[in-house]
Amino acid sequence: MMFRILIAAVAALALTTAHAAQVSYYQLPQEAYPHDVAPAPDGKVWYSGQRLGVLGIFDPATGKAEHVPLGQGSAPHGVVAGPDGAAWLTDGGQNAIVRFDPATRAIKAFPLPRDFSRANLNTAVFDRAGMLWFTGQSGVYGRVDPKTSKVDAWRAPKGFGPYGITATPSGEVWYASLAGDHIARVDTDTGAATVVEPLRKGVGPRRIWSDSKGLLWVSFWNSGEVGRYDPAAKTWKSWALPNSKSGCYSVYVDDKDKVWLTDFVANAIVRFDPTTERFESFPSNKRGASVRQMLGRPGEAWGGESGTDRLVVIRD
Repeated sequence: MMFRILIAAVAALALTTAHAAQVSYYQLPQEAYPHDVAPAPDGKVWYSGQRLGVLGIFDPATGKAEHVPLGQGSAPHGVVAGPDGAAWLTDGGQNAIVRFDPATRAIKAFPLPRDFSRANLNTAVFDRAGMLWFTGQSGVYGRVDPKTSKVDAWRAPKGFGPYGITATPSGEVWYASLAGDHIARVDTDTGAATVVEPLRKGVGPRRIWSDSKGLLWVSFWNSGEVGRYDPAAKTWKSWALPNSKSGCYSVYVDDKDKVWLTDFVANAIVRFDPTTERFESFPSNKRGASVRQMLGRPGEAWGGESGTDRLVVIRD
């Protein structure tokens, strides 16, 4: 009997080892300051080089990085891959959404309306209809129609704070307001935003992401938690990070509905399994990593260590 238990334990250990996540780091050029990242359709990785005003293009196969200048005064914050295969960036320095076509190398800027200067653009997402939605911390949210190049913008109902943004599989668009301490649902037809208060005041919703079921996962910066909001039931639930009581920056939900978070205080990336309600921590091997928004593709979760000028990937 003891022999069978020992064999079973060894088999379980081998299974765990075989599926252990692997963490890899890639050094970028000095002052690259990768803010947000987005896996590109061709296997490369895009990142927003905020301090240099560039789109970074990194090739994991060769380890080489290329910087593409985005324009005078550029300071990109977020980057996402569009359904058209292009990189789309929220450029706070130019107060515009910027598109980079990897095939033609063309760069096109979509400036915000004059009434929305200094929007402090943050993040963007494409909805199911192919419209790009964006946020600005100065109290702005809006959209770009890639077909017509029309840019619309609205004042946020509670002023300063719109930060993270996401689209659900059913087509809903939601944003998180850090300074406004709430999340909001955007009517994609009228642009009107409906505020949803958090489970308690002061948590500081920073980023937001939808899983495959339309449940909304939110990083609570002030309280060091990850929150989950069910739009159908209109209910909240939250879990505290394992090592910190503040500093939960980003949230990203992968194709297996595992939730990835970044913990600034613990200098770590954290993976949360909603089924088991367990956390797994991946501390950086350098101080001050400051991983901001993450993104990924099947089997890979990517982040930018803005504090070390590196990219990090966790592979299963």
